[in-house]
Amino acid sequence: MRYRLGVDVGGTFTDLLLFDNETGEFWREKTPSTPADSSEGILTGVASITQEAGVDPAEIEFFLHGTTVATNAVLEGKGARVGLIVTEGYRDIMQIARSFVPGGLAAWIVWPKPEPLAALEDTITIAGRMDADGNEVRPLDEDQVRAQLRALKDAGVEAITVSLINSYVNGAHEKRVGAIAHETMQDIPVSLSHEVLPEMQEYERSLSTVANASVRPVVGKYVSNLRDKLHASGVTGKLSLLRSDGGLMSSQAAEEHPVNILMSGPAGGVTGALWVAKNAGFKNILTLDVGGTSTDVALIENLEPRRVRTTEVGHLSVRASSLDVKTVGAGGGSIAYVPELTGALRVGPESAGAVPGPVAYGKGGEQPTVTDANVVLGYLPEDLLGGSFKLDRDGARRAVQTIADALDIGLMDAARGIIDIVNENMFGALRMISVQQGYDPRHFALMGFGGAGPLHVNAVAKLMGSWPAISPVSPGVLCALGDATTRMRTETARSFSRLATETRVEELVAVLDEMAAQTHAELTEDGIPESHITSAFEVDVRYAGQAFEVPLTIDPETLRSEGIDGILARFDAEHRRLFTFNMDTPHEIVNLRAVALGEAPQLPAAELARGDGNADAARIGDHTVWMDGKQQDAGIYHRAELKQGDTIPGPAIITEMDSTTLIETGCVATIDAVGNILITPA
Repeated sequence: MRYRLGVDVGGTFTDLLLFDNETGEFWREKTPSTPADSSEGILTGVASITQEAGVDPAEIEFFLHGTTVATNAVLEGKGARVGLIVTEGYRDIMQIARSFVPGGLAAWIVWPKPEPLAALEDTITIAGRMDADGNEVRPLDEDQVRAQLRALKDAGVEAITVSLINSYVNGAHEKRVGAIAHETMQDIPVSLSHEVLPEMQEYERSLSTVANASVRPVVGKYVSNLRDKLHASGVTGKLSLLRSDGGLMSSQAAEEHPVNILMSGPAGGVTGALWVAKNAGFKNILTLDVGGTSTDVALIENLEPRRVRTTEVGHLSVRASSLDVKTVGAGGGSIAYVPELTGALRVGPESAGAVPGPVAYGKGGEQPTVTDANVVLGYLPEDLLGGSFKLDRDGARRAVQTIADALDIGLMDAARGIIDIVNENMFGALRMISVQQGYDPRHFALMGFGGAGPLHVNAVAKLMGSWPAISPVSPGVLCALGDATTRMRTETARSFSRLATETRVEELVAVLDEMAAQTHAELTEDGIPESHITSAFEVDVRYAGQAFEVPLTIDPETLRSEGIDGILARFDAEHRRLFTFNMDTPHEIVNLRAVALGEAPQLPAAELARGDGNADAARIGDHTVWMDGKQQDAGIYHRAELKQGDTIPGPAIITEMDSTTLIETGCVATIDAVGNILITPA
């Protein structure tokens, strides 16, 4: 068993990448997604890619999967009905929340408050209480617990959450309630807050655990169904899912703690970009992942992607580590329209998706999309997916003409207007994760991937001043590559809540070592050898009195050598970068986390044969594109025929099986040693 298969399910296409661990050879496949049951699209792709590679499915050792099942369950409101068990006096915790209303001064009038994931009628209270130090103040009334659980069962709840006051210090009461729940309702999954999020702040802990319980039946059904179907098709290798923070977790762990895969889909692109950056010699990267429905952007500094302590999906914000990915409704399928009220062109966030898709796909779509505009302008040639997918250029013209008529402008101007607006939307998202976080985008390269990323990366790089613009090898399946090239990861957290002046480094190290042992044990249970596991520590620090904290990553050796002062110096530097000032207030260490990481797979990037700089051998035809307000001659090149060192002046189009790269006027593309296209101003 020598193969790793990465699979990423998107809104329009399911991407697969099969990697040979021994030779570095890889195969790629794109197949239409099947929204009704995404496992169907996956199995179609598995059958196709293994046949193409001549590989027996039984030889696949690792099946590594990024999925949006949990995300979609939240966004579409299709999570399970959750019963919530809390301490007496805390029944309204989900309704009161943080008493925060997003928006401007009138938001409290116009903001429709979302329904909590656990309804008030499904929230019950029980006697029994722990104090802030974890001492039992009042024992559990187990007869009352059983009666309340029977009431929830009769009401028809599909999942149970137990979130008791101060359980992050002592979870004994929660464990007992969980045991009684398993006795009372054997088939209903139970989530305990001290296991999901053992940190202080009652609302965040309850919300995260309720979210976990809400998606648990949906994810559990999906994962077990996929596992069974894979086994039936001959794939007996280990199934792992991509976590929101870019690591992998076993399928069994994902079934129990699905809150950690809420942003599984977008994380794959970031981990794939990280692998490409390492092999290409870049340390600072902005990522531009443009799919059929949305665009995801992220920032990688010194080969380390930014992580945040909250995962946001729609209106839901849960306390779980995730990569700092921002999403906007700007993709190839984003629909362009002109509202009667304003008469101004708008693009997205509504998308044509996989069904019916853009008009150019010929699947029944009628509304003009970004893809249709790219076809009209000549940026997308008629043949996609290596010639197996034909585009309807005349249909795209008719669709975009409706926009031109509504604006009373020419067809090409309307099409370019659609592209300019969607590029500005991407630009705005990139500013959020760079400029607004204290980073200068001119110090970063911009990597465009996903089916449509390489089409837009050149134009967006101009807006950002981020050079070079990079189109990586196999950009259309880079998310699947990320799934295949990342490593196992798990973490545990604990509240500490003590002033730094009152903390000795030996005490801090002892607690973190204990937590590290726990995370190591979790990975060894998943079959990772102890010798392949490394640890990292995370410490949340704030100025005393602040309501938020800044997470810092620190390795065990640095912690021991630099001590508490090293942590505080890092915090002050990060606080100044984020907010431009520091305070004289004492520092408080709030939360601790220990992260265990498996060994990263050493998957090589194949080096291209060196060329003489002339790319004419890869030129497959002449073409015209509309750029800078006029029709211009452009060459079409086949990416598989390009060699290391080849240069291509813009305007030009480079085609391949899974994506198309556009080089604009005034720019030039160079092929690097491992096949990436690097676009810079001429």
